Amino acid sequence: MELLAQYHPLLVHFPIVLFVLYFVFESSGIIFDKEYLLKSAVIILVLGVAGALEAVLTGNQAAQLLDAQGLLTQDINKIIEAHEDWATITLWYYVIVLALRVFLTVNKKFVGKLRYIFVVLSLVGIFFIYKTGEYGGKLVYEYGAGTKFLIEKDK
Repeated sequence: MELLAQYHPLLVHFPIVLFVLYFVFESSGIIFDKEYLLKSAVIILVLGVAGALEAVLTGNQAAQLLDAQGLLTQDINKIIEAHEDWATITLWYYVIVLALRVFLTVNKKFVGKLRYIFVVLSLVGIFFIYKTGEYGGKLVYEYGAGTKFLIEKDK
């Protein structure tokens, strides 16, 4: 499990970028009325959800690894739980957005003002990403989670 856990810091950046790009493509496709941008938005959203799933799974393994090494203090554990909660909310949120987007597209109901709702939904998702990153940043920069600093500090 340690092998996958070590990739968590690298993997988290892909869904962050992909979900922001989803917002850009969805908005641009609507503003410029370009079907290829709207189709690209769906592909980017699929990739973002896949990346978020990988990030959540490796993050869970990273937390388990810290626990197995006896490096979880009560403070760190509290922040990890908040980070995990926001990450899970973010993942499920985008899964639902993806399911709705695909359903509406397949049924040819992704038209009119309904399109603008997805721009708003993507902005709400970016807020969830921000909250997840806020706690992830605290773990790394305040407590050294996932770094040699935490291991050396505990000795």
